[in-house]
Amino acid sequence: MSDRTGSDPGLGTTDALAAAPVSGGAIRSALRGRDHDGRDRERRGPVAKLRRLGIGTSWPAKVSWVFLVAIVLVALVGPLLISADPVRQTSSAMLPFGSPGHLLGTDDLGRDELARLVHGARPLLFVAFASTALAAVIGTGVGLLAGYAGGVVEQVLMRAVDLALAFPSILLVILLVAAAGPGTTSLVVGVGVSLAPGLARLARALAARETARDYIVAARLGGTRTPRVLVQEILPNIAGPMVAQVVMTLSVAAGFAAGLSYLGLGIQPPTPDWGYMVQAGQEFLYSAPRLVVLPAALTLLFVVACNFVGDDLRDALDPKGTV
Repeated sequence: MSDRTGSDPGLGTTDALAAAPVSGGAIRSALRGRDHDGRDRERRGPVAKLRRLGIGTSWPAKVSWVFLVAIVLVALVGPLLISADPVRQTSSAMLPFGSPGHLLGTDDLGRDELARLVHGARPLLFVAFASTALAAVIGTGVGLLAGYAGGVVEQVLMRAVDLALAFPSILLVILLVAAAGPGTTSLVVGVGVSLAPGLARLARALAARETARDYIVAARLGGTRTPRVLVQEILPNIAGPMVAQVVMTLSVAAGFAAGLSYLGLGIQPPTPDWGYMVQAGQEFLYSAPRLVVLPAALTLLFVVACNFVGDDLRDALDPKGTV
């Protein structure tokens, strides 16, 4: 009996079995079984979920996310880990880097520079986040109502927004803060009100686009009340680009907060604040540049990181553009 099979005289029984077709399902099962645990965990991890959303795909975005999270953590838990008092004056003035007990040295009043930098992050970030939240609430509310209502309501609201935008933002902030007096509350209100018009214009454009869509027309014809249409129908569909713009607005708010503290209209001493630290250290710019460079660099990096994170969120949440 011949051990050849098939029409090919050169193919034996053993060779034929080896050449037998294998189903795709069997191959996939074998691959899954080989590294099921490790790769499935990777696919289910938080990093993989962010990648599926398109967040943090470029290296500037990754670095910015890490820096932003690190700064927030320093502001929240850093003061609990630093034992030095940031406002206590000592006789150890102008100590350099690496001095015993003072890693970053001391300022002209003998205050620990590291402690002041760590404690100074919290006031700046509080003002930036609080004022941005206030701007988001005001701007989104006005823009939603204007874009949905249209007509006279839209004209009145948007002309008021245009009037606010006619003033330079920094000038409007200075006027509002100067009128209310320096301090954290006036700074939050001033920065928040000055940044709200820009968010209102974006919200109005997005809301007007969504209002013309069929699902909104159907909701209105079905008798759905206006507040419900705005909050449950339109707002979730414009949240992506609005969140991205709010994060980018955060960088502007941080810059305003630091600038006004530098001018003496923001956080008041002896509370440590990066903007005020730059103003207090400029007298020693040549003899001890670290007193200016360190708080200024941290503020600049925070502003840049917010811009990169905002760009990353915009590309991920609204890849086709906002209008």
